[in-house]
Amino acid sequence: MHKYLLPILLLCFFTSPAQQTVEQLRETAISFQRQEDFTNTFMVLGRALELSPQNLTILKDVAYTYYLAGDFKRAEDRIAPLLDRKDADVQVFQIAGNIHKILEQWKQAEKIYKKGLIKFPASGPLCSEYGEMMWNLSRPEEAISLWERGIVADPSYSGNYYHAAKFYFAAADKARSIVYGEIFVNLESYSARTSEMKILLIESYKRVFIASDAKQYFIKKTTEFESRFIEILMRQSSLAVHGITPETLLVIRSRFLLDWFNMSNNPFPFELFSHMQNLLREGMFEAYNEWLFGPSSDINAYQNWIKTHEVGYKRFQEYQRNKLFRMPDGQHYF
Repeated sequence: MHKYLLPILLLCFFTSPAQQTVEQLRETAISFQRQEDFTNTFMVLGRALELSPQNLTILKDVAYTYYLAGDFKRAEDRIAPLLDRKDADVQVFQIAGNIHKILEQWKQAEKIYKKGLIKFPASGPLCSEYGEMMWNLSRPEEAISLWERGIVADPSYSGNYYHAAKFYFAAADKARSIVYGEIFVNLESYSARTSEMKILLIESYKRVFIASDAKQYFIKKTTEFESRFIEILMRQSSLAVHGITPETLLVIRSRFLLDWFNMSNNPFPFELFSHMQNLLREGMFEAYNEWLFGPSSDINAYQNWIKTHEVGYKRFQEYQRNKLFRMPDGQHYF
């Protein structure tokens, strides 16, 4: 019987690609793409297009693979026809915008982002990337307007908080850099950007308690939410004389939460503060505070703290993995 085995195996080898679904072929292609094996990526995507010539996802993959391979002209040629399709999604406009940005075709990129936001006015990613381009073109007021728009329209998308927090920190603001920065690290908890934001956060808290005449740029009017936020934080200014450290911030922020939620007729339901209050009630606020400020304050002290609080820290990490933080609509007070 073994003499029949080889022909059967060969038959299976050569016929199995035809029996594969478009989804299976795409999975294989993306695997090659991640390895930067673009020749095999195109080969498998080509087979998928034979099965489904107008498949938007596969056509996007082809354009994006050309982009990754550095063949921007072909990437542009492939993505351009998709922009006018009725089923064009946010990713089509993202890919097209990125292609034109890397080619420094700013007007074309802006036209694409505007078109995308007309079709998808609640797209956080499009606001984020369009705003980033405006910032790089030295048009900061347009940039922050887009990031704020993205926060309002898509409050659980992290990118706009990242850019807005950095913007307001550079603008010498005290409240917005803290609030947006902490929302960001809860939405995007483990990335290079998270580490960057943690440094910005502790520096922002130092700024609150240091008297400064630094001008706040681009902030035309302080809102009631911001005023109350800073006023309640400043009640703990006597603690700041010991320095802004994870230990002093634990006390300052714990007292802030007690005062905030004891405020009569509080008109500002806010998911970030509710999340912090829940951690305080559950006995995990210290671990959260250390995770937030420890690495950027003193990495050795942070590692020693983990060793001496191993059980509590693991409990917080498990909670963080299983509790998905999201900002709801309607809680934008800036």
